[in-house]
Amino acid sequence: MGPFTPGGSPGGTEPNGRAGVPVELRQALPDDVRALLALHAQIGQDDGTVLGETEARTVLERIASYPDYQIRVAEFEGRIVGTYALLIMDNLAHRGAPSAIVEDVVVDGKCRGRGIGRAMMVEAMDLARRRGCYKIVLNSNRHRAEAHRFYEGLGFERHGISFFMSLED
Repeated sequence: MGPFTPGGSPGGTEPNGRAGVPVELRQALPDDVRALLALHAQIGQDDGTVLGETEARTVLERIASYPDYQIRVAEFEGRIVGTYALLIMDNLAHRGAPSAIVEDVVVDGKCRGRGIGRAMMVEAMDLARRRGCYKIVLNSNRHRAEAHRFYEGLGFERHGISFFMSLED
């Protein structure tokens, strides 16, 4: 989508009063794999382990072959500082209106609170709206209270009950 300054304009401010930073939001490229893996390692899921670079490139290639599934990155000053995945899926229900799923939202720990996560989520919501989605959903680990406040501040509501079953041994 191009440059985005949280707050709506260069030098704009976030609702928390912090100045927004201009970030470039774009599709992830194979050369971004190392930076993406480093971001995912920061949040400590999967005991802090991540895929190897070769494996990750293969997965990124496979994702690129899916219709309406993309890994997005946020760049600030030439460095990847955030990422998220967006899947837009077609539906037979809801009169055929598609729905959007956001996954794997990560902002570099050194860059949080600067509006980068907000910029990514605003982009995801805009992409979903333009595609005609009737809803956008995401899941967040129940222990990530700060993330929950962030999503609620964007207008997301707690809805329904999420069920989980591990398929690992």
